[in-house]
Amino acid sequence: MVPGQSTEDLGQQNQTMRAGEDEESSRGSRRRHLRKLPAAAGCGTFTFLSSAVAAISGLLMGYELGLISGALLQMSSILALSCKEQEIVVSSLLFGALFASLTGGFLIDRFGRRLAIIIASSLLVLGSLILLPYESYGIFIVGRTAIGISISLSSIATCVYIAEIAPQHRRGLLVSLNELMIVIGILFAYISNYAFAHVSHGWKYMFGLVIPLGALQAIAMYFLPPSPRFLVMKNNDEAAKKVLERLRETSDATKELTVIKSSLKDEHQYSFLDLFRSKNNMRARMLVGLTLVFFVQTTGQPNILFYASTVLKSVGFQSNEAASLASTGVGVVKVVSTVPATVFVDQVGSKTFLCIGSSVMAVSLVTMGLVNRNIYVNFTNVCRSQSPEDFFLQRPGNLTGVTNGSLKDLFASMASPERLSFDVQRSPDVARTGELNRTALAGGKSTTGSYMESGEVPVVLKWLSLASLLVYVAAFSIGLGPRNT
Repeated sequence: MVPGQSTEDLGQQNQTMRAGEDEESSRGSRRRHLRKLPAAAGCGTFTFLSSAVAAISGLLMGYELGLISGALLQMSSILALSCKEQEIVVSSLLFGALFASLTGGFLIDRFGRRLAIIIASSLLVLGSLILLPYESYGIFIVGRTAIGISISLSSIATCVYIAEIAPQHRRGLLVSLNELMIVIGILFAYISNYAFAHVSHGWKYMFGLVIPLGALQAIAMYFLPPSPRFLVMKNNDEAAKKVLERLRETSDATKELTVIKSSLKDEHQYSFLDLFRSKNNMRARMLVGLTLVFFVQTTGQPNILFYASTVLKSVGFQSNEAASLASTGVGVVKVVSTVPATVFVDQVGSKTFLCIGSSVMAVSLVTMGLVNRNIYVNFTNVCRSQSPEDFFLQRPGNLTGVTNGSLKDLFASMASPERLSFDVQRSPDVARTGELNRTALAGGKSTTGSYMESGEVPVVLKWLSLASLLVYVAAFSIGLGPRNT
């Protein structure tokens, strides 16, 4: 016994030691319980399957975003589209997306997330079907607008649906599944662009590939459960409890149901105007979010997705096939850079990724600008539509046994006076381009050859421009990718 210690002091020490042992035992028990919690309330097979089916929307969205890059090269020739008309064709998707973004939140709260996904998939199928039987500029705008509404509505509904059916400890992972599917869809679109670049009316096959997948998703979503949170919003607590028990593979989901009801109660404390007030720092949060979304658009990434093949064609990849194949690298880089960004964002931090990605983007854009400054870039010829004569002349094997005179007569017989007069009235640029092409054919050489003679792009600069573009795309995926916005 230590001198000066009383029996009462020793008793207090023993009680303290026992209390410490009890507390340590209690902590160990809680840790074991937490380790078992994911298995009990975790991400079951049905939850993952439901999330994967919903994430097909991301695949369809990415495919439609990247598809126009290669399809535009063919459509501009077949439909004789002027520069302005090509821009309207690309923008029609965005007009539809803008409309859906303004009304999508109301629709998913009114009719449910699952039903919104079904409607979006059905609308995508309908919009794609409109494009196939017709070769009309106006019909094409209608179809692409419908597809724009579809992908915008599905992107809103899918993220909300996955987040609300996923358990809290797996929510980020399952929501990232949709983001990964978007970049995979972009890659598939670029592969499709290359695969059908030499096929007659290949753009129809490109747009038609999504029809079976969209129809399959609409049918599969019908058999999946609605969001538990949406059911609670509609005061259907009993149905929400049953859905939670099925998703979590447990016999009692009362605790999670209580958490959902509590969070909905907290939401009612805020109004739309609170976003512009300093209450709970809501104004600063909104400004940060809007700033990130603003930079996502203004950095030029969407333009790269829409015009990748056109841009690459302007810097030296002369044929449709070469430009489409080079743009496939954009899709590969997006997938490769998005995967580690998604996996490590929680460990490294979104802010760190944002700073690194933005810095690399700036360097790559400056490099691209300096390279292109020394390249003869004929944007007018790339944007201006080719005549059908040029389109077929650029295809290997089509000149065998065909003379310039017979080819000219062939296209002269195919073109009706009504069509030619309509083209002249609609676009003087198209008429002038066609006349130049016919003159070149009569002289025994194509305009493509004269273009290469007057402004051939050095090989080193051409590939350096492509490398800068790929670095820019990778940096964007890391710094301003989906998980950081």
